[in-house]
Amino acid sequence: MEIAIKSFKKLSKQELYRILQLRNEIFIVEQNCPYLDLDNLDEKAYHALGIDASGICAYTRIFKAGDYFEEPSIGRVAVSEDCRGRGFGKEIMQASVDYIDAKWPMQNIVISAQLYLKKFYQELGFETIEEEYLEDDIPHIKMKRRWIPQSP
Repeated sequence: MEIAIKSFKKLSKQELYRILQLRNEIFIVEQNCPYLDLDNLDEKAYHALGIDASGICAYTRIFKAGDYFEEPSIGRVAVSEDCRGRGFGKEIMQASVDYIDAKWPMQNIVISAQLYLKKFYQELGFETIEEEYLEDDIPHIKMKRRWIPQSP
């Protein structure tokens, strides 16, 4: 899988269409959760696209500090059903973390994670910072990956 990270303005119409299609397939249809995915935040975000032979199969949405949470954040983490089990989720998340670390160094990263994915995010260095809460009737937890200075 190749990963490209683009601002909203750099997305092609086809890429934007596929991103919205993937998010709707997972977050609305698969999870049986009617909610408004188009939240007026896509234009502020950077979009990480995981691309394989079938097209966009993995995705995250990345925000700088203040555009979603007070600290940089990652959301809308999605891997298409036919691409699961191949490590693409970890790969796209790690690329998103690396992007934040490079673009906005020395900052923590915050996510609002679906509770059932807690272990997945812990394996990427995130820790729970708030109690469980419901978001769109799905249990979530707020998690943070603390910035750790690298040794020279």
